[in-house]
Formats: sequence, structure tokens, C-alpha cells
Amino acid sequence: MINPDYPLASWFLAVSTSTFAIFYALPLLFVPLRWARWFGWELPAGNNDLTVYFARCLGGLALSVIIAVVQFIPDPKSHLVIFELIGLIGGIMTAVHIWGAVMKQQPWTETAEIPLYGAVCLGALYLRYATLS
Repeated sequence: MINPDYPLASWFLAVSTSTFAIFYALPLLFVPLRWARWFGWELPAGNNDLTVYFARCLGGLALSVIIAVVQFIPDPKSHLVIFELIGLIGGIMTAVHIWGAVMKQQPWTETAEIPLYGAVCLGALYLRYATLS
């Protein structure tokens, strides 16, 4: 499954998809309020149906991207656009988390994710433009 010609790119895809599936996509899809508590979010009193709905939508979208990316692990060189997509997602998520930190609207665990998303963004773009080009 790991491409011997581009092992760093294959490993990046394998590790990032596994990590995000386990810690984000699957919990958001199946146990969104429990996931929120794990990450230190204070749940609003009353009806949380909209919160659960949006969390499940985000989890489903994340899982869809992960399933698509997994297909490219064996041949990352032929699917360069996936690294651009991961870089874009990482960059936008970095900005979202910085905004939440500046506005003091998120628990510390979300602020701690800023370097993670930044590293994913930079790693994906490095692999795309420096390693696979």
C-alpha cells in the first residue's frame, strides 16, 4: 500500500487519514456531543438538535474526504490535487482555529490544534510542490 517511490507522501496520507478518522470524523459522525465534551466544549442548555446535525454533517464530510484520500495512498504522484485539497483544508482550519482563539470562543484544546492544522497544511503543500513535482 505504501508507494516505494514516494514513501513520505504515502505515509503522510496514511497517517493523516487514520488520525483524522479516529479523532475527528468518526466521533463527529456518531457521538458528536460526547466528542464536544472530550474537547472541552460547554454544551448549551436546551435543544441540541442543530448542534448534532451540523456536527454529523461535518463528520460525514470529513469521512468522505478521508475515504477519497485513502484510495490515493498507493499512487500519490498521480493524484497531486489531493495534496492541494489537504493543504487548503489545513490552511482554512488553521484560520478558523486562530479566529476562535482570538475571539476567545473555543476551549484550549481547539487552540492547541492550530499547530496541527498548520503542519498538515505545510506538509501537504511541501509534498505536492517540493517532493512530487
